[in-house]
Amino acid sequence: MIGLHAFDNEYAQRAALVQAVSDALQSSLANRIDPARVTLAVSGGTSPRPFLQALSQRLLDWARINITLVDDRWVPLIHPDSNARFVQDTLLQHAAREAMFQPLVDINQPPNAHIEALNMNVSRMLPDVAVLGMGKDGHIASIFADSPQWDLAILTHDRYILVQPRQALHLRVSFSLSALKQIKRLFLLISGQSKLDVLHAAIEQLQHNAISKLANDMGVNVDAYWCA
Repeated sequence: MIGLHAFDNEYAQRAALVQAVSDALQSSLANRIDPARVTLAVSGGTSPRPFLQALSQRLLDWARINITLVDDRWVPLIHPDSNARFVQDTLLQHAAREAMFQPLVDINQPPNAHIEALNMNVSRMLPDVAVLGMGKDGHIASIFADSPQWDLAILTHDRYILVQPRQALHLRVSFSLSALKQIKRLFLLISGQSKLDVLHAAIEQLQHNAISKLANDMGVNVDAYWCA
């Protein structure tokens, strides 16, 4: 189920989402036995930049928070398309410098071996909180309906998958749909009428895209924060 929170401008949208994510992290921390950690997964791209920069300044117990990504491209950290680089430049600043970052990509390993290692690493906790983005084609994370890995992405019980989209550059590491469904607090950050239309269509009738698969799962709740 998707709960839609609509705002008149980006500032109001950002402020509300920062507060909601901060509250979700605080709640997760309060339910842990100190010094247990919680995990926040975020998305790359240009849209979340102001949100991540604002969140980085919130006075949370960042020393007990792990930061990871919902997906990333198979590129070096110095590459301009690296989501890990994006997170380091935006979120891992100010107060959030105390957080521990867990990247998804290690180009020093073969991709298949790396995915196998990620899925076997029991020390990597499933995120407690995740902030997703969404493409105009309805993809979330790197679960693209046009990729050869579509069936794997929506059916596997593995947490991590490799995806090679047909219409986007770079091999990618991504959370699977199953993994996203297990995250307790899911947030969606979107803007513009076209993406709102995609979201409404995804809710009203099952579509061949990832956001619709998520929206039509009765056991999943997503808080969508939208502005025009």
